[in-house]
Formats: sequence, C-alpha cells, structure tokens
Amino acid sequence: MPQIGIGILGGGYMGKAHAVAMLAVGAVFNTTLRPKLEMVCASSGESAEKYRVAYGFERATDQWRILVNDPKVEAIVIASPQETHRAVAEAAFALGKPVFCEKPLGASLEDSKAMVAAAQAAGVPNMVGFNYIRTPASQFARQLIAAGEIGEITWFRGEHTEDFYADPQAPATWRTTGQANGTMGDLAPHMVNAALALMGPITRVMAEVETVHATRPGGTVTNDDHAQMMCRFASGAMGQMYFSRIATGRKMGYAYEISGTKGGIRFDQEDQNAIWLYRMEGPEAERGFTKILTGPAHPDYLPFCQGPGHGTGYQDQIIIEARDFLHAIETGEKVWPSFADGHEVNIVIDAALRSARSEKWQDV
Repeated sequence: MPQIGIGILGGGYMGKAHAVAMLAVGAVFNTTLRPKLEMVCASSGESAEKYRVAYGFERATDQWRILVNDPKVEAIVIASPQETHRAVAEAAFALGKPVFCEKPLGASLEDSKAMVAAAQAAGVPNMVGFNYIRTPASQFARQLIAAGEIGEITWFRGEHTEDFYADPQAPATWRTTGQANGTMGDLAPHMVNAALALMGPITRVMAEVETVHATRPGGTVTNDDHAQMMCRFASGAMGQMYFSRIATGRKMGYAYEISGTKGGIRFDQEDQNAIWLYRMEGPEAERGFTKILTGPAHPDYLPFCQGPGHGTGYQDQIIIEARDFLHAIETGEKVWPSFADGHEVNIVIDAALRSARSEKWQDV
C-alpha cells in the first residue's frame, strides 16, 4: 500500500492526538494511503525531539518552514496556535501540499478568508478539525434530520460549556490573553459548526459576550469567559446558543436539542455514545424520549468495535478525521468541513462579536 509522509506542527494536546490518529487510521479503516510520521515541529528543538521519540516521527525540527518545504512531507497537519495557521497554510498550498488545520481557522476573519483563497487557488485537499460533530451519534442525528424523521425543524438549542476557568483563583495563562484564546475563539466555533451542520446557514445573530473574572492571579484577563447568542437560520428556524469556560461542573458540555414537527433529538457529549430521540407517534401515554446507544448500525462505529453500546471515544473522532483527510488526498474529492466551512464559522462568530459591541441584531 502506498505511503504518504505526514508533517505535524505542534506536539502537545492536539499534535499528539493527530500523531496517534495517523498511526492508527490504516489499521482501523484499512485506508489505501498509509501515513508515515515524517516530521514534527515544536517551539524548541528540545520539545521537538521529545515528541519525535514519543510518537515515532522520523525527524524533528523547531522551524516550521523546514517541515513545510521538506520533500518527504507530502501532507501537513497544523496543530499549532491560531496565529501560525495562515503563514503555514499559505506556504504549504504554494507547494501544492494538502493541509489539515485545527479549528478555529486562523486568528482572525481576515486570516481565514486568505486561507480559503489560498486553498482554492492551489486546488488541493483542505480540511478543518471540528472533531465533535463526527461522533457516530451526531452523524446519526444529521442523518435523521436530513431524512425528515423529526419533520420540519422549528428550534435549535446548543451549548459548549466547560469549567476549566470556573475558579476565580485559577491563574492567568496564555488562555486569558487575546480574543482567539477566549471562549468565543476557543469553544464557540465547535457549537457554531454543529449548528451549521445540523441546521444549515445562520442569517442573523444577537449576542452578549462577557468577561466575568477580569483579573486572575498573575495578570489581567483580556478575553471573554462566556457568551450567549440568539440566532435565526435560513430555514426560518429559531435558535439559541451558550458558550462558557466557567460553567461550574461542566467538563465537556457540547450539547444540543432540536425540535421538529414530528419529533425531537437531544445529545450531550458527556454521554457521547447515546442519542435521545422522540417520535410523535403512537398513544400519548406511551410517548417519550428513547435513549439509543450507538453501535455497528451507526456511522463510523463498526471499524472501532463490533459490540453495540461498547462505545467510541475522543481519540476515535480524530481517527475518523484522518480517514476523511486521506480519502480526499487519494481521490481528489472534496472533504467536509473544508477551509471554506471553517471560514463560515468565523463569519458567524464575527457577526456575534459585532452584535455584542452594538447591542443590536447583526446580519451574518
């Protein structure tokens, strides 16, 4: 089977996840292309060498241009800070190399627009890492909605809530500086992406964005702690979303609830192997939400496990992404979500921030 040399920028949280995914994807999905971990790039030579040894890369560097320009690096995964995304992607596209970039796409709307233009000019596969929407349960939800199983959609509620900064005494870090690292830059894109995937385009938003703890031990907070947003979808459906890094008790509160004329759907990432489905049928006394455990009958579950209810995990979402990225490289087919889809998320976020400043509804 043909190999493809993979270069990954960043070896931390997401860099490790992508390295593990590239090592596993061939065995899990029997992909035609088999990734080879060619090179890893980190902020220092010491860190890069540590990641090389830990994950099994052939080589390491602390200069991203060395990685991008290396002829043995045939596809690139960007898992480094947002402010690095644009320059790396543009350089890779100029060489005709496919690029997978972690969300959010770039550090600004201007960045993501330029990255989309570069991707389109190059005509090579490009993909953004919105992994949570790829669970078997959420893929099944998309199928149910597309098939009209719950009728015409009338309402959407979504949240991405965590509590890693719920404690006011948690010290200031890089996460408390810069808009790209705040809740609207870090957490909100995941749920906005889910809303677009499940519901379709958003046309108008009304938002409030707030910094609750303006100072923390060690520094001043310059970005937001939580935000709420009302929205209207192109379909006419009404929606609302909430994003927070101070939602006490919430660890992975990526959750949504959808109402339709024939039923409803509920999902919570903290119970990612189950989906709740309501069908408006049968005697009223027997109606109610039914908990459906994911299994081999659901999208992308069987390659991981043959047992219903045994479940998939976080790392499996990244492996599914790797499969789709490799398939796009092999076939030349478009892959979802592309850079253009990532830019659409950024457009919605930008409209929400404009709304918060103006205290008015804003068109997307």
